[in-house]
Amino acid sequence: MELKDQVLEVFEKSDKMLDAKTVAAALNVEKPEVSKVISKLKKEGVLVSPKVCFYELAAK
Repeated sequence: MELKDQVLEVFEKSDKMLDAKTVAAALNVEKPEVSKVISKLKKEGVLVSPKVCFYELAAK
C-alpha cells in the first residue's frame, strides 16, 4: 500500500483533526514524508485545514 493510501486511511479512521506528527507516529514513518503527502492531498482537495497545521477530510 502506498503512503498516500495509508495517510488517507488514518484520516478516515479518525473523527478529529490530525497534524502531520500524529499521522507519522500512527504509521511509524518520518514526519517530512507525511507532510509531503498531506500537502499533495490538500492541493487535490482531499484534505482541508480548518486550523493551522491540522487537517481533516474535505468530505466531512
